[in-house]
Amino acid sequence: MRFQLPARTGHPDLLDLPWNEPLADWESDRLVEMPMGIHRHVVRTVRYGERLYHLKELPRRYAEREWRFLRHIKSEGVPVVDVVGVVSRRDTPTGDRLDAVLITEHLEFSVPYRLLFLRQEHRTLRDPILDALVHLLVRLHINGFFWGDCSLSNTLFRRDAGSLSAYLVDTETGELYDELSPGQRQMDIELAIEKCAGELFDLQASGVLSVDVDPFELGEELQQRYDRLWTELTTDEVFTDDERYRIHDRLRRINELGYDVDELELVQDEPGMTRMKLKTYVLEPGRYRRILRQLTGMDVQDNQARRLLNDIHNFGAWLQQDEGRPLPESVIAHRWMERSFEPTVAVVPEDLRGRREPAEIFHEVLDHWHRLSDAEGADIDLFDAAQQYVDTVLRDLPDERVVSPSEGDDEDDDLIGYLPDRLADTGTLRAIELGEEASQDRDE
Repeated sequence: MRFQLPARTGHPDLLDLPWNEPLADWESDRLVEMPMGIHRHVVRTVRYGERLYHLKELPRRYAEREWRFLRHIKSEGVPVVDVVGVVSRRDTPTGDRLDAVLITEHLEFSVPYRLLFLRQEHRTLRDPILDALVHLLVRLHINGFFWGDCSLSNTLFRRDAGSLSAYLVDTETGELYDELSPGQRQMDIELAIEKCAGELFDLQASGVLSVDVDPFELGEELQQRYDRLWTELTTDEVFTDDERYRIHDRLRRINELGYDVDELELVQDEPGMTRMKLKTYVLEPGRYRRILRQLTGMDVQDNQARRLLNDIHNFGAWLQQDEGRPLPESVIAHRWMERSFEPTVAVVPEDLRGRREPAEIFHEVLDHWHRLSDAEGADIDLFDAAQQYVDTVLRDLPDERVVSPSEGDDEDDDLIGYLPDRLADTGTLRAIELGEEASQDRDE
C-alpha cells in the first residue's frame, strides 16, 4: 500500500483504514452512518473514540485546493469546519491510482438543514437560517472569497442563543481574490438563491416543508438582507462637520452586528463635508466572542457570547451592590463562572449533555427562568429553574452533539434515506463541471 498523508497534529494517524481501496468499497468497524446533505462525491464517516471524521473522495488537485482554502478561511475567523488532512497518491494492490481523500473533523452540535426542518416548524426557522447564511456570505466576501456553491447542503448550522450560526463545509468551487467585484458578489448571491430554492422545493416534494412556503420569495429576502448588511459594513458615509456623532452611531451599529472596525479613514472632499471610509479588509467578526474568551476562556457562538456577557454584567451589578465596592471585570467574570454558569450547567445530568452545548443550555435556562419568574411575579431561584428546564424541556429534545441515526428515530432514518446514490465516476463528473480534463487530474 502506498499513499501520502499531510495532516495536522492532534488527530489520530488514520493508518488502520483501507486507503488502497475506493472509498465506496470500504468495510471497516470504524465506519458510522451520518445524516448529510447532497454531495457530488463519495463521503464516509469514521469514528476514533469520541471524535468523528468525514472523508471525501475527489481528484487530488481539488482535494489539495480545498485543503488550502479551508485552512485560509479558518485563519480569517470565518466559521468553517476544521480540515485535518489530505490523503493522496493512493494506489490499489494492482497499482491503479485512486482519487485523493480530504479529511475534516465533525463539527459537534451541528445540524444539517433537512434535519432542522424535520424537527422544527418552518416559520421559526425562516429568520435564523436567512440571517445565518447572509452573515456567512458577507464574511466570505469581505475576505475576498467567491464561494460559487452556497447551498443549504454545503452549510452546517449550530444553535446560537435562539438563533443559528452557519458554518462553511465545501469550498471546492471557490476562488480567492484580493477583493471581490460587485459583479462577483452578485453572481455568488444569485447562485445561492437558485441552489437554496431548489433544495427547498425538494423539501416540499418530500413533504417536509409546507407547500405554502415560496422558495423564490425567500431568495428575494436573502438578497435584501445581504444588501442591507453589506451596505452597513462597507459603504462610505458623508456628513457635515457638526454631525460627527454619526461616526459613533455607525461604529456602534457595526459592533452590534458582531463586527469590529480596527481602522477607518476620514476624508474631507470639500470644506464642511467629511466622508467616512470603511475598508472591508479590516472588518473582523466575533467581537463578543473575543471579549467573552478573554474574560472566561470560553469559545462560543456570537449570540451566545452576547447573551452571556449581558448576564455577566447583570451579575456584576448585583455583586458590586452586595459587596458595596467596585470590582474589576475579570473578578466579576470569575465569580459568575463559579457561582452562576458552572453550577447551572452542572444541574444537567451526564446522559443529557449531548442535547445542547453548555452555552446554549445556559441561554435556554435563562429564558426558562424569565418565563417562570414572570408567571410567579417575582424572581425564582435560578437553579430551581434549571432543574425544571431539565425535567420539562431538555429531556424531550434530541441529541445534537453528534447527529446520527438511532433505532426507532424515524426522522433520522428518513434523512439517511434522502442521500442520493453515489456517483460511479465522481472524479470525471467534477472535472467536466469545472472545465478540466479528468485525465489530467488522474495523471497528477
